Parts: sequence; structure tokens; C-alpha cells
Amino acid sequence: MNIDRIRAAAARLEGHARRTPMLHSPFLDEIAGRRVLIKAECLQHTGSFKYRGARAALSALDDETRARGVLAFSSGNHAQGVALAAREYGVAAVIIMPADAPRIKIDNTRAIGAEVVLYDRAGGESREALGAALTEARRLTLVKPFDDAEVIAGQGTCGLEIAEQATGFGVREADVLVCCGGGGLTSGIALALEADAPGLRVRPVEPVGFDDVNRSLRSGMIETNRATTGSICDAILTPSPGTLTFPILHRLCSPGLAIREEETLRAMALAFERLKLVVEPGGAVALAAALFRRDDIAGDAVVCTISGGNVDSAVFERALSTVGSS
Repeated sequence: MNIDRIRAAAARLEGHARRTPMLHSPFLDEIAGRRVLIKAECLQHTGSFKYRGARAALSALDDETRARGVLAFSSGNHAQGVALAAREYGVAAVIIMPADAPRIKIDNTRAIGAEVVLYDRAGGESREALGAALTEARRLTLVKPFDDAEVIAGQGTCGLEIAEQATGFGVREADVLVCCGGGGLTSGIALALEADAPGLRVRPVEPVGFDDVNRSLRSGMIETNRATTGSICDAILTPSPGTLTFPILHRLCSPGLAIREEETLRAMALAFERLKLVVEPGGAVALAAALFRRDDIAGDAVVCTISGGNVDSAVFERALSTVGSS
């Protein structure tokens, strides 16, 4: 992985991925105690950054391989990104999703045109076994959610935009807080900023109890979460950082932050109230860190990602009910 691969992905994504805005709110600055710049990837196609990596990965396949179709494992956002990229190329997409994934993500993936295969994550059913059987029977190509060089390169295009947009705001030195699961977005952004904005330092943000990346950064080796369910932040619940992503994270990232559920819900409500954005829990943890962890962040400015906006109505109602406490 290197910056050349990210720039090549950016060229292939030109005219396909959206250049998402970087937003700012004086009200949120007041809460955070510093200027907060917000990269709104919830406004990307399919409602999350995942389209970047999916389109980059499919565009890198040769025509014959791509024509046979693709397979993906996902709780929802990667599913929708792969489904849309496959539809744009006119090829089949099979998505293996946990049965307890948010209904809106399952429904949206099907609506885009993918074949959805559900599995019992809570009961211990193996998605890998399902995927292996489907791959062998139908000669599909697996598009991994984060531990794939072209996927990382696609997510890194978000970092190229952050570097340019933060400079436009006059911010050249700051922490960049990134919602982090397996580390595809975080490592891609870190590589892009290393090349184009070395004064911007990436820090992964995860839910409390699922901070495998931060623990891995501290120990210097890949650590694993004990649980894979039990948080509202479904989009960023992964067992551990990837074998491709972790060396990048370990080399380039500053210490991470772990966010409580109530902080996540408040950040969702504030994003709606002050930025007019609908944000899912896993996409809100970096904003929550920027707003509520004042003492853990240095400098007079901070950059954060809002990485997704695919949220069930019941969870969003819970978030909005916290407005009075914000």
C-alpha cells in the first residue's frame, strides 16, 4: 500500500464517487472548545464511505473476473457499496449479512439489486463457510470490507479530500478522528495524509468494549474483541484490525479513543440539530470524541469523519430523545 495506489484509485473514482463536503458549526465549536471540521461521508453514495472502496476494488478487476460476479460479507454499509458498484458494472453481487443487521441496511442492499444471504451471527453460524461454498459454486470474487489493498486505496481517496479541504480552512496541524472498525478507512486516510498533509495526525475512534484497534496500537500486536455484538455501533464492530491495515495503523496513527453509547447518541442528535445530517451510531463516534473528549485532544482545531448515515428509525428516535441533555 502506498500513495500511488490511492491516487490511481482516485482517478478511477473520478465522476463516480462524490466529493463530500467538510462542514463546520460554531455551535459545535463551543461544545468542543475548539474548531471542529466534519467530513460528511454520510452524504456519499449509499450513505457511507464504503462506496469508495467497493468501486475502487471492482474497477481494479479484469473484465472477465468482474463479469462472474462478486461476493461480500457485511452488516450493511459495505454491502450497499458493493451492491451499487456491481449494479453500475452490470454484474451480480451476493452479500452475506447477519440476520440481526439493521433492517434498513438489509432492505437497501436488496433494493439496490444484490442477492442477500442471511446468517445467524449471534448463534455462531460461520459466514466464511457460507462464502466459501458460494464462491466455489459460482466462481465469485470476494471483495473484503477492509483488508484489501484496493479497498484501502479507495477509502484513502477520502483522505486526499480531507487534506485539501482542511488546508482550505487554514488547518494544517490537527488530530483527525476517524470512525474505525477493521481499519480500512483509518489506514487509507492515514496514508493519504502522510503524503499530502503530514501535520494532520489520524486517531481511530471506536465504541467502548470494542476498541481492538486502540488496544492493538498500545500492545504493538493485533488484539481481538471478545464479542462481535452488543453495541449500537454495528457498522464498526469487527473482531480485530486486518493484517494489511494494522501495520499502517501502527506506523501512522496516534492513540485512539473509545466512546460510550450515550456520547454516541448525543452526537447523532447534535449532528441532526446543528448540521441537518442523519448519522448512524458507528458513523458518529468520531464526532462524539471531538465534542465530548476535550481533554484528550490537543490544539485549537480537530477534524473528524461522519462515516455513515444508515440508521434504523427506532435508534434515531433514541438519539433525538437526548437533545434535552445536550
